[in-house]
Amino acid sequence: MITSAPQQTPQALLQQLYGYDSFRCDQQAIIETVIAGGDALVLMPTGAGKSLCYQLPAIIRPGVGIVISPLIALMQDQVNAMLQLGVSAAYLNSTLSNERQREVEQQLRDGQLDLLYVAPERLIQERTLQLLSQCQLALFAIDEAHCVSQWGHDFRSDYLSLSLLHDYFPQVPRVALTATADVRTRQEIIQRLTLQQAQQFVGGFDRPNIRYAITAKTNARKQLLSFLKNRKDEAGIVYCLSRRKVEDTAEWLSKQGYNALPYHAGLPAQLRETHQNRFLREDGVIIVATIAFGMGIDKPDVRFVAHLDLPKSIEAYYQETGRAGRDGNDSEAWMVYGLQDVVRLQQMLAQSQGAEQFKRVERHKLDAMLGLCEVTTCRRKVLLNYFNDEALERCGNCDNCQIPPETWDASVAAQKVLSTIYRTGQRFGVGHILDVLQGKENEKITQHGHQQLSTFGIGRDISEPQWRSVIRQLVVRGLLRVDVEGYSALQLTEQCRPILKGEQSLQLRKDDLTVTSSKRQQTKTDVPVEHEALWNALRDCRKRLADENNVPPYVVFGNKTLRDMIEYRPMSQADMLAIHGVGDSKLEKYGAEFIAVIHEYAEAL
Repeated sequence: MITSAPQQTPQALLQQLYGYDSFRCDQQAIIETVIAGGDALVLMPTGAGKSLCYQLPAIIRPGVGIVISPLIALMQDQVNAMLQLGVSAAYLNSTLSNERQREVEQQLRDGQLDLLYVAPERLIQERTLQLLSQCQLALFAIDEAHCVSQWGHDFRSDYLSLSLLHDYFPQVPRVALTATADVRTRQEIIQRLTLQQAQQFVGGFDRPNIRYAITAKTNARKQLLSFLKNRKDEAGIVYCLSRRKVEDTAEWLSKQGYNALPYHAGLPAQLRETHQNRFLREDGVIIVATIAFGMGIDKPDVRFVAHLDLPKSIEAYYQETGRAGRDGNDSEAWMVYGLQDVVRLQQMLAQSQGAEQFKRVERHKLDAMLGLCEVTTCRRKVLLNYFNDEALERCGNCDNCQIPPETWDASVAAQKVLSTIYRTGQRFGVGHILDVLQGKENEKITQHGHQQLSTFGIGRDISEPQWRSVIRQLVVRGLLRVDVEGYSALQLTEQCRPILKGEQSLQLRKDDLTVTSSKRQQTKTDVPVEHEALWNALRDCRKRLADENNVPPYVVFGNKTLRDMIEYRPMSQADMLAIHGVGDSKLEKYGAEFIAVIHEYAEAL
């Protein structure tokens, strides 16, 4: 086990431990800053290698690196990965027995650890602070630092107390890391963690390998089934807003032949752990989840993230979709949404206990999310601009760039809707307004005498799904509002006056209201057909070794490493060490097994 390596350079350790030839993005500058004792604020997109930015300094600097992590599962994954590399690492959390906890604490006092992972609520306890004061500390790494933001989507109150690290241990460098932080959240991290002197490294937010696609919700289950066509062998995540919907969707997908498992905070802890472990270790598992699932999930080969309900902010959407394609291969972020999603989120916001200032910020974030859904130009540009990141006018890898949406002059249609809402007293929801427009003479219509209105039946030329699209877009554009505190009645806003009077024209997006399958080309492995036998043999070897060591397969070797083995066919340990992702420790543990598979394949040819 490695326990601090001050004589080693970051570049040498990168090759020796991880089997990588070079650093990416700002990794080297961040590592050198922290090794020199400086503080750092690091923003890097998911999959860009944030963990390396504190792992290497913790190994090189004298003492132990303390990593503050919000999730038990994430700690366990990280520690397992470090142990596979030959790095001395451990965690302290509620899953440990008293005996094991004492063992870890003694290792800590004896200077036998390079990395210790703890949850924020444990770190701020006086007992833990006393324990750390007896140790030589290399650094503090505050992972998922956006959790400190009270305006954010993953706020954790215990993160607010982490400013005490500056007071208790002023000489120990601190590095705060996140993949999700707009300018406001960034400033809040700096203020609340006392990082005013920290060097900032903003690595950009673009995930070019992820294709973004958002469409109007017509029949969500049929649309999802169409999207999942030809994806039974792929790992993915399907997000739903409610626990009930999670369970119903997982059960329904299972009946359709998919390996789908539910995950939400209301399930027993042991069942959640079982489902998460199956997702991490088995191929082709789909997790259907609320946002309780996902933070820090390191599975690199998640090929898609699907949303059946609208996220409440672009930050939430970005982080959830960012769990796809951590390996850099083509992945998809797919979502359906409708007016009911908007109304539900507005109702949740209205009923929340937050101060009015908080609600204003949340309303702004929801408006930005709706803007991303309805935009007719490049989605990636809107997404990156939200985080003050530069972007091309067209990314070429979103639905709007690949199939530019049609627009239509909806001025007259909008006037019909607005006039109908006005004439019915602004007291009725979408369903009733549609009945008036389409001339449906039912009990509620006759009860209120609305069959006598001049607008009764003036919308028969447009289908109900199309009218719903018009109303949704009018709400998103602020021309209509939904009375979320009443009975979801549609009401006019001041902004609609020029449209209603015919003084201003209105172009709306023409939604494709048919259910179509994804046009995505199947590029699951990028392995030529003639090498599939070796690919499968290497994967079988990896799975067997992963099961023996009780770790997910990607902790043994990632898919890129297996593809390099296919391309270069290493026949000796020296050859194997030249393969991407093979360091000294993994060569010693696994090298002979994979070399044997390659030899066997070569002899069979």
